[in-house]
Amino acid sequence: MPTYQLHRLKETQRQQYRWAPHTSGLTTVKQKDYEAAEIVEADSPYAAWEKLRETDRPLEVGDILEIADGQLRICKYIGFEEAHWFVPESQGVPVEVR
Repeated sequence: MPTYQLHRLKETQRQQYRWAPHTSGLTTVKQKDYEAAEIVEADSPYAAWEKLRETDRPLEVGDILEIADGQLRICKYIGFEEAHWFVPESQGVPVEVR
């Protein structure tokens, strides 16, 4: 059975996420906006959602499930969609000119 690392959206970001316009497709998320939480064993992201629904901290819109191979699925109002962590472009190493 697959395991999922749960990343909960920080409460300070949750309202901003709720009111942002919905976009479909790949979502870019920033790790600083999330806190690692429990690990869940389930057959699918939807099974994980169902399992957590019965707890005192259900999966909420904006929360992320990370599959063991590093794939991310973000919980949206319409279901789960693919996501990836934001990676800033490197500034490069300055070259010394002589």
